[in-house]
Amino acid sequence: MAQKVIVITGASDGIGRAAARTLAADGHRVVIVGRSPQKTQALADELGAEHHLVDFADLGSVRALAAVLAARHPRIDVLANNAGGVFGKERELTRDGHEMTFQVDYLAPFLLTQELMPTLIASRATVINTSSLANRLFARFDVDDLESERRYRPVRAYGNAKLAQILFTKELERRHGADGVTSTAFHPGAIATNFSVEQGTGMARLYRWRLRDLVMATPEKGAESLVFLAEGTPGEDYPTGRYYTNSKPARANPLADDVELARELWDRSVAMLAAAPAGP
Repeated sequence: MAQKVIVITGASDGIGRAAARTLAADGHRVVIVGRSPQKTQALADELGAEHHLVDFADLGSVRALAAVLAARHPRIDVLANNAGGVFGKERELTRDGHEMTFQVDYLAPFLLTQELMPTLIASRATVINTSSLANRLFARFDVDDLESERRYRPVRAYGNAKLAQILFTKELERRHGADGVTSTAFHPGAIATNFSVEQGTGMARLYRWRLRDLVMATPEKGAESLVFLAEGTPGEDYPTGRYYTNSKPARANPLADDVELARELWDRSVAMLAAAPAGP
């Protein structure tokens, strides 16, 4: 298997950490990106891997990360946008003025991908977005209310963000497939991690449950799809521009196939980022 340069965000815990371990063991050059200094450093030391810190609640931090990655890596074979989470009962804004879930789970990964696009095109890279079954269960998507100003609920905001990731996945391939860039999204399953332990999210009770490890899959199991998509040859080992579960194409929210909606979301995302300060 040829060595790949694989950048994984959200790599300091959960399925990101499990995937990083497997991919490093398979001989790939894994670049670890995390928010926790201690956890990110510990995994980097364990794997002898390069690491970077980023806060997806700060778009300046995302831009700074992209600049460093582009400078250090003329080739990036895989960008795994894996960071994300479900946030609190009350609607919260980031320092950039965006709803927290929308920014962390969707807008920041969109920005990172956009900032790295010259490198991704030159590398004929694949972009992998960690989505969720929440795109079908909880999304009530309204392109005129992307930041949940009218109807905020934690799980609804999360489902909407995860559907946005799939729309982004498909539109990315439509726009840059001819440049050699491919994209996929996947649902890792219900995984026993610290993913959503904040009270009021609607999921905290499940993720805090003392028996969760008996009924939920391990991070290693959840990472299998990410590893499969990262190591495989897009278009040969699996069809691209799709949403996956258990390393197989799966059914997403029907809105995921709305081409006009995907185009509108992309254009609005670009406009939001153009209006934001470019500095850290």
